[in-house]
Amino acid sequence: MDYFNFGASFVSTVWHPAQKNAEDLEKESQFLATRRSGPGGQHRNKVETAVIVTHRETGVRAEASERRSQAANRQVAYQRLRLQLAVHIRRTPPSTPSELWRRRVRNGKVSVSKAHADFPSLIAELLDQWRAHEDQIAEAAHVLEITTSQAVKLLKLEPAALEQVNRGRQARGLRPLK
Repeated sequence: MDYFNFGASFVSTVWHPAQKNAEDLEKESQFLATRRSGPGGQHRNKVETAVIVTHRETGVRAEASERRSQAANRQVAYQRLRLQLAVHIRRTPPSTPSELWRRRVRNGKVSVSKAHADFPSLIAELLDQWRAHEDQIAEAAHVLEITTSQAVKLLKLEPAALEQVNRGRQARGLRPLK
């Protein structure tokens, strides 16, 4: 999927859709419960526990079906949707790091796991800065007050984000990040 580029007016209360809370994201998304095959036995084949969520404005979608309950799959699907939005939606970033970013950075290091709710927002902020600085990860890292190696380390936690950065760098004749 290619990235979308929206100006600052796209979201009024937050700078990126990946930063939205679950309630706001649910209001902007289409929800579909369905059946899927796989582990979980007969219950799984008879009950619509699989979930597909689509962000209406962008068309970005995510799904989850590995859990036995619809509620658990719904929670996983919305976290995946936030991550998909983070990877595929580009916004013009603010000139300084967000408050969330500042809370997560200590001594030039980003402290977050991929499973944490803040992860999609942080990836989105890094990718937006990267795009704003014409694929120069070092410049994006400087604005975000981290080292280049910390930026690469964060990108490696989400392979789709690292792949997007490397495609952009390759298109500009730059070496891929490892």
